[in-house]
Amino acid sequence: QVQLVESGGGLVQAGGSLRLSCAASGRTFTDYGVGWFRQAPGKEREFVARVSWSGGITHYADSVKGRFTISRDNAKNTAVYLQMNSLKPEDTAVYYCSRPQAPFTPVQTSGINGYWGQGTQVTVSS
Repeated sequence: QVQLVESGGGLVQAGGSLRLSCAASGRTFTDYGVGWFRQAPGKEREFVARVSWSGGITHYADSVKGRFTISRDNAKNTAVYLQMNSLKPEDTAVYYCSRPQAPFTPVQTSGINGYWGQGTQVTVSS
């Protein structure tokens, strides 16, 4: 059973930074792409960033490009991170990490992926 657990959310002022972590219990992230998504109140869940199984390819939503960085702990393959800088109030949302069911499969930006964490709240005050 794969369980994804996000952590690192919190309350931060606009312009500040947070680092989110996604840990996989029961399995590692070896051979799997991982993505971050977010859902703001009253809005649909949206893609934020994804990293390939090798860590060599990353992809960002236009709204976070240049401010957020996704990375993975390739030494142990047990965690994926989202470094969020220059945060804006519109970044306020619950952030989720997600992993496909099959290895060597890209994270679908549509959100149709196999496994999801429970989410971590990020609140950016103005």
